Amino acid sequence: MKIQKEIIAFEKDTSFKLFSPSLKNCFFWHYHPEIELVYVEALNGIRHVGRDISGFTESDLLLIGSNVPHLNFDYGIQTECRQMVVQMRENFLQDIILPVPEFENIKNLLERSYLGLSFSGETKKIVVEKLHMIKDKSPFNSLMGLIEILHILAESNEVKELNKEDTRIKWFLNDKIRMGTIYDYIHENYDKKTNVNEIAKVVSLSTPAFCRYFKKQTNMTFTDFVNNYRINQAKIFLLKDYSVTEVCFQVGFESLSYFNKLFKRHTGETPSEFRKKYLRNTEVRN
Repeated sequence: MKIQKEIIAFEKDTSFKLFSPSLKNCFFWHYHPEIELVYVEALNGIRHVGRDISGFTESDLLLIGSNVPHLNFDYGIQTECRQMVVQMRENFLQDIILPVPEFENIKNLLERSYLGLSFSGETKKIVVEKLHMIKDKSPFNSLMGLIEILHILAESNEVKELNKEDTRIKWFLNDKIRMGTIYDYIHENYDKKTNVNEIAKVVSLSTPAFCRYFKKQTNMTFTDFVNNYRINQAKIFLLKDYSVTEVCFQVGFESLSYFNKLFKRHTGETPSEFRKKYLRNTEVRN
């Protein structure tokens, strides 16, 4: 599936919409001029925003700027997944935020959202609570609640920029290769030895041309991307009743020591430490 422009419909006399999409196994690589705030809750998932491809565990809160290509956050998730999405009209920044001097911090936030912003910690917790609160309020009170949420995000230092450069749609319009085909190949073959020559042939490119294309699109080599995907799948299995050794071979690695080394490089902790921390956090919440 080539990149698509999503056409977003709004109810009359509203400046934003709040809803809970569910696409699951649909590959929706898309963009839209509307700025979007996304909260996704799942055991584990992959986010693809602009050129950034990374994983999240438990939940993620993201602000995605106008015309930044992104993949639906429930793609490939086999476990339970919940989402809340706020989409602001194309003129939201210009007509609602810019004319008000007191909204200067929100203006700056929305203007740099083209990088893709991921929020964590207490910021994420507070914003999610407030998103639930504005769901059933009147249009006016919901708008005031959204302004408060944007102010909280603008003041937060619990934020990570996902991209270091402009990745708005101009970077991707000439893409004629089906990224969905590549994702499907990896999803179907990550647990065995992947073959770059094979996927290059599937998308009708020579192997060198495919490698150049893939690196340009994702800022990663094909091998690095596959390993990143395997690590994210490993997190799901680690949180189920599987040993580290079982998980290692289940996601396609042939060496336990290499799996441990790569997992720590990606997450900052060993597979055993990751599972213990998650289970400890679950016990604390319960």
